[in-house]
Amino acid sequence: MDILVIGGNRYFGKRLIALLRNSGHRVTVLNRGSSGIPGEIEHVIADRDDENALESALAGRFFDVVVDQVCYTPHQAEIARRVFADRTRRYVMTSTVMVYEHQDSPDPVAEDSLDLSAVAVDTRLPWGDPGFRDAHYGEGKRQAEAVFAAGTDFAWTSVRVAHVLGGDDDFTGRLDHYVRRVRAGEPIAVPAVDHPATYVHVEEIAAFLAWTAVADFTGPVNAHSHGPLTAADLCAEIERQVGGRTVFRAVESGEVSPFSFTRSYGMDNSRATALGYSFSHSSTWLARAVAETVGQGAGHPG
Repeated sequence: MDILVIGGNRYFGKRLIALLRNSGHRVTVLNRGSSGIPGEIEHVIADRDDENALESALAGRFFDVVVDQVCYTPHQAEIARRVFADRTRRYVMTSTVMVYEHQDSPDPVAEDSLDLSAVAVDTRLPWGDPGFRDAHYGEGKRQAEAVFAAGTDFAWTSVRVAHVLGGDDDFTGRLDHYVRRVRAGEPIAVPAVDHPATYVHVEEIAAFLAWTAVADFTGPVNAHSHGPLTAADLCAEIERQVGGRTVFRAVESGEVSPFSFTRSYGMDNSRATALGYSFSHSSTWLARAVAETVGQGAGHPG
């Protein structure tokens, strides 16, 4: 297949690109040129927020599949819906578990718990402001999904990705936050009741996205390993590997550590299973994910 990947040429994005290439697909990467890509991959430089520039850069091109790793706002989704109307047969948007931030349920949430037809899309909000976009990450993804769900000229799916762990190139520093504090015995801020969340290893989510790219289903799909984890589970494995001591400090309000949650962020991956994909259990890769993070040298700020 001829596959276009928009953005996403680091962390699980670069693994996705390698998997697609190694499977024999022709891969093109589109980004603003701010970071390099492997020399054997075709590179198109364009700002995806500039519709005219995007049209010009893709003039005369058609792709079997587009995998959009960096669609964060309804404005970006609307541009993509127009630009790719006659340029692709299938569109895969990488979304997030954070679209469920208002579905506060003790039970794992399924895809249909979020009614995209009821999501109000507002492109007048300051989505171009990075600070606003970061502060409204879940809302931006939710509205972007709603734009596609309202109707497209191509088959569309969104992959709602759980929290990603592992790899020696995790730029987020979130798991490293725990590694450094456990090693030093420093306090870790958690809510009074720390709820579990679903996770996925960096290589597994790359594999699932590659599988989704060549599949034929449509609509949202949850993507995560079986076996929810809490901050205590993460810290127990860190203690086992690096020593140190976990010191949790319960806070009633204010900022808590990255993987500590005042509500459950558990998803139900039954749809992916029914479609034919078998996710692993977090217990099979958690030790590896911690070891990979420890191997980075614990140099992230936070």
